[in-house]
Amino acid sequence: MTTRSEPGDDQTDPGLSAIMSERRQLINLAYRLLGSLADAEDVVQETYARWYAMSAAEQQAIDSPGAWLRTVASRVCLNLLGSARARRETYVGDWIPEPLPEPTEWITGRHGVGGIDPADRVTLDESVTMAFLVVLDSMTPAERVAFVLHDVFRYPFGEVAEIVGRTPTACRQLASSARRRIRTAQAPAGPSAEQAGIVRDFKVAWETKDIDTLISLLDPDATATADGGGLAVTHLHPIVGGAQIAHAYAEIARVSGHRTTFLERTVNGLPGLVAQQDGSIATVFAFEIAGDRIRHIWAVRNPEKLRPWQIG
Repeated sequence: MTTRSEPGDDQTDPGLSAIMSERRQLINLAYRLLGSLADAEDVVQETYARWYAMSAAEQQAIDSPGAWLRTVASRVCLNLLGSARARRETYVGDWIPEPLPEPTEWITGRHGVGGIDPADRVTLDESVTMAFLVVLDSMTPAERVAFVLHDVFRYPFGEVAEIVGRTPTACRQLASSARRRIRTAQAPAGPSAEQAGIVRDFKVAWETKDIDTLISLLDPDATATADGGGLAVTHLHPIVGGAQIAHAYAEIARVSGHRTTFLERTVNGLPGLVAQQDGSIATVFAFEIAGDRIRHIWAVRNPEKLRPWQIG
């Protein structure tokens, strides 16, 4: 197996600190490949278990332990992606990637979600926005792995080929196909401050049940998708159309508004909203904004996906 030497890799006696220093990189890689922080953590545990199952001599024979760990993690993710497709056939409603908490409010900069080890945080960039992850989730496992490893983590196609089990030429074609999907599906992103203003206006209009303003903030062809996983009440199918979303969300505010507080939070690196009920986070909302209109809303209510948000 070909591995790359990385700065900081101890090539003679990789001690515990050197091996564990790779944890954040592994979490970053696995989250982008799987769209689930919980699954990413399981992958990292499995990867370390395989490392420590080897003898000291076997470990010392590996030129770059960091590259070895990332290769193993990628292969574990590839296997999980294949089985995930079968599992989702029985999933109740739509499956949305697990929203990623970021410990600051996007207006005040104050601490929002606490207790997160910095080593376990995923680096926030455009490759973890909800819109990006949703497109990744529409790809085949091989497409997703080839694209993420090459385009996001800059692996050469020769190494991607070893992980995916295809030729470098085939992996290049997989990444190219994935790139076209991204370009077709994603809206041009505006400045974060402008997006924050639109989300803030949406929050105010929603709280006041101002349907006309809600409609003006939504693209006429907007969609709103929810994920309750059969564990929380929500609409099972996407709501299509700005007017339809405005009326549906106004009804949600009417039914639960007296016990719901909306908080402005960063969700997967972009301005989002969190609905808090009785001191617990009930829903996390991520937005895709095109121009000055909201094009898509993702509402995650599955409590299993909200566990990282309850810390603090």
